[in-house]
Amino acid sequence: MRKPLAIGLSVLAFALAAAPSSAAPGEKRGGFGRATLTQFAALPAETYLPASEPSGAALGTAPINGITPPFADQPIQGFSGLVRNSDGTFDVLSDNGYGTKANSADFALRINRLGPDFARGTIDVLGGITLTDPAKHIPFALTRPDRVLTGADLDPESITRGADGTYWLGDEFGPYLLHFDRAGRLLAPPVALPGVFAPENPAGTPNLPSSKGFEGLTLSPDGRTLNALLEGTVAGDQPGSLRLNEFSLDDNRYTGKRWIYQLDSPDHAIGDAVAVDRNRLLVIERDSGQGATAKVKKIYLADKRDRDHDGNLDKTLVADLMNIANPRRVGGFGETFTFPFITIEDVVILDDRTLGVLNDNNFPSSSGRTPGKADNNEFITIKLTDSLR
Repeated sequence: MRKPLAIGLSVLAFALAAAPSSAAPGEKRGGFGRATLTQFAALPAETYLPASEPSGAALGTAPINGITPPFADQPIQGFSGLVRNSDGTFDVLSDNGYGTKANSADFALRINRLGPDFARGTIDVLGGITLTDPAKHIPFALTRPDRVLTGADLDPESITRGADGTYWLGDEFGPYLLHFDRAGRLLAPPVALPGVFAPENPAGTPNLPSSKGFEGLTLSPDGRTLNALLEGTVAGDQPGSLRLNEFSLDDNRYTGKRWIYQLDSPDHAIGDAVAVDRNRLLVIERDSGQGATAKVKKIYLADKRDRDHDGNLDKTLVADLMNIANPRRVGGFGETFTFPFITIEDVVILDDRTLGVLNDNNFPSSSGRTPGKADNNEFITIKLTDSLR
């Protein structure tokens, strides 16, 4: 058995002390310095679940970044959420499949378990669970009669885990909150966000763009509330403003508390969110570029206390993923390491100065690392210049 990562995250409840830096639009002064790459591992793009079912029929038969669909088995891809386990493994959420409701009916939704071996630069797939609805909690018709959930039914993009071991997922088709047991069975009907409707939701007039639902979902340190962050702006809100909604696990309803995360540009999107303490969370903010066109891939520390009273979460730059120091040339890369992917949708706190970050490779569509070649799923760890305490 591999040695687990050294993880010792304590309760982070102290004020942040950071060195001064110049602030970008929407960013508060006092950002951290340049983060350093410490570990690198990758899962090949063409990694499939053995002896599973065919997938990708709606993608056609022409090669995409050198890979020809359809596929004989289910791809292990599209990591859109991450949960750390105590043994050095990680549970990762695969999103809806191939990007749309229309082309993902043969992609079974799944939580996979990964074991990164950073010494070798590889990642093992150690198992996982398929998401199902055997108790018929979902009120609309599903794609499969056996009630295995597919990318045509839901688009889960964020994940967290409660103290009881059950999973909460944030979806984009509702947007909904979804509660699953440890075997992947849905425990209750999807919980809709009051007054907000994606185009895929038949319950109301759409006021949220497609694929802009719950991209960030995090559990409070006391385990009693969820914070769910939309990826897109609700119609009528200020451009580039994203609602962060509080949900009570005790009452199984939204509390009515809401904060605003303001993007640096309305053209940006968020990729993930994870709680640091009861007031602060880390948020990935990105542009839509890849490879040579990728410019903005950042991790911010967002503070609910709004110390400047502008109505938005205060933002402090923690790491610029397009400018990571790599003096030891980890992974065989140069002294400046970049993470130039369209979608970077996973961040996890490993200790008070170390983060784990994964990309969503949008298999087989993204080619941010090498033009014309489908991206692998990359797992990096970075060391921050300042403590999160």
